Amino acid sequence: MKKSIFILILVTLSFQVKASFDAFFIEKTMRIDYIHAGNSNNEFYYIEDLKQEPYWGGSQNQLIDTFKYGHYFFEIYDAVSGILIYSRGYSSLFGEWQTTNEAKEMNKAFYESIVFPFPKNNVIVKWYSRNYLGKFEEKMQYLLDPSNYFIDPVQQKKYPLYQALQSGDPKNKVDIVILPEGYTADEMELFKNDCDKFVQEMFNFHPYSNYKEYFNIIGVLAPSIDSGNDIPADSIWKNTQLSTQFYTFDSERYCMTEDYKSVRDLASNAPYDQIYILVNNEKYGGGAIYNFYNVSVNSNAKSGQIFIHELGHGFAGLADEYYTSSTSYNDFYNMNIEPWEPNITTLVDFDSKWKHLLKKGTPIPTPATEENKETMGAFEGGGYVAKGIFRPRQDCLMNSFKDNIFCGACEEAIVEMILFYTD
Repeated sequence: MKKSIFILILVTLSFQVKASFDAFFIEKTMRIDYIHAGNSNNEFYYIEDLKQEPYWGGSQNQLIDTFKYGHYFFEIYDAVSGILIYSRGYSSLFGEWQTTNEAKEMNKAFYESIVFPFPKNNVIVKWYSRNYLGKFEEKMQYLLDPSNYFIDPVQQKKYPLYQALQSGDPKNKVDIVILPEGYTADEMELFKNDCDKFVQEMFNFHPYSNYKEYFNIIGVLAPSIDSGNDIPADSIWKNTQLSTQFYTFDSERYCMTEDYKSVRDLASNAPYDQIYILVNNEKYGGGAIYNFYNVSVNSNAKSGQIFIHELGHGFAGLADEYYTSSTSYNDFYNMNIEPWEPNITTLVDFDSKWKHLLKKGTPIPTPATEENKETMGAFEGGGYVAKGIFRPRQDCLMNSFKDNIFCGACEEAIVEMILFYTD
């Protein structure tokens, strides 16, 4: 009898472990659009729309998030069995806005969405938000019936594609979709050339240079009415596909968009894991948020470095390692806990970070001396503050563009993410 029970348990566990993509999903995307609203102290979620998109570009093997990166997290449970069948971490523009002075004075709403493989049966969707102590708190549940006739299958922004790099089946690759911003119909050839330049620049940088065959990169040929994008402080306003603008949160070089619905609509033309918005502008700037979207300009002298820096945020969850440049954020990190980003530490739990990459005897904190210029250590200053947060190397592409390389901690995080998507 005991043997029979043991076998039954093994069979049950085996089913759960091997609960394959095909058992629960079809190769399309379920998108839930919602409003994320609040102020510096409160947040609220409101379901806005349900969309079926024609492709699923994500892994069909790595369905459960093992990193737990991001300020937010969502989980998908099979409604009948209660099995967790999908999860992902992410961050958002709303989460950043909450740390600004404006959020202390007013309420504001932001458009957001989550995507996951289209389920075959009813699922329970759970949203979580990371609190100031670093713990995820459940914020909302939603019972989703995939046969609901209010799920909209119509693509609002349908355009042809340009294949800049094709390495294989999307389910086994990191798929980056490039969205054009501020390219007119007459500038579509320029956009194609910029997609090619994007590919060339990306694989000039280590560790990406070792993993080119792990990526697919595709552009969406979506023209804007006007060329360029918004620069509010200079009274420059353009009619573009995605309404990006410099001076996001009144920070000149921060170039983002609050029109996330259009971003998702345009990205739906292709299977994707990462969204990259390429802005037709020479002004220095860009931005990126983990598993949200990435932005950089096409024709600045430092475009290649901007692009690869921003992809570090959006794709690998890397933090900014600089601390001397002004930002609009207040109390972005709690110094009494470890930040979730893999390339900064408060030393509260340094063992969980890049300590294993250090040479024996490396002093912690590590003095920022000429002797330690190439040393992996824990150098004070990072995450927008000079004290209390430590970075892995004196300089890195997540800090400045002087050395033009990633530190060992950033490289490790990038490789781990590539392998997660392509396993």
